[in-house]
This record gives sequence, structure tokens and C-alpha cells, in this order.
Amino acid sequence: MAENVTPRVRVPRDATAGEAVSVRTLISHPMESGQRRGSDGNLIPRQIINRFTCEFNGEMVIDITIDPAVSTNPYFQFDATVNESGTFQFTWYDDDGSVYTDTADIAVA
Repeated sequence: MAENVTPRVRVPRDATAGEAVSVRTLISHPMESGQRRGSDGNLIPRQIINRFTCEFNGEMVIDITIDPAVSTNPYFQFDATVNESGTFQFTWYDDDGSVYTDTADIAVA
């Protein structure tokens, strides 16, 4: 498990039915590609977030496969149309098997 991994999400607190809301996510993660060498001359093991998903009330909104070329602290921004109040579930999958999650609620009037 990578140290100091912190997921952050930003979703509006409320929206109107049928509105497209902007969703922003960032996860603090070193995203080590496995191609660099450490001070001892040995390769630093690969450790990247390889997949990111977002669901709204159990329905998939976005599913992204991430390649090693993505920079440290991956940031994603996308729009999601909400028709009802509910919860966004965000999940980041790490090469080492670690899974990081966060949630955000939105109220629809």
C-alpha cells in the first residue's frame, strides 16, 4: 500500500433534476512507473493507480483504465447528469491490490 494516499472529491451539494453537474476528483499517489532507479541503482517497483470508477446510486457513471504514463496525483473531472438525490461512490484501484474509496451525496430538488 502506498503511503499517504488521500482521495479527494468535489460534487455540488444540490442540483435540479436532469442537470449535468461537474464532478472533480484527485488522489494523492506517487504513481511510480517502475522504470526509474532509486539512489541505490535498483529499479523502483511499479506502483500506480490502474483503474478509477464512479457510480451513482449503484449505476456506473465512468470507468477509466489508467496507464503508467499518468502523472503523480491523478486528477479527473467529468460531468454527470443527476435525476434524483443520491450518492456518488468513487473507487481507485492500485497495482498492489489496495482499493481506495470515497463518497459524496447530492440532493436533487
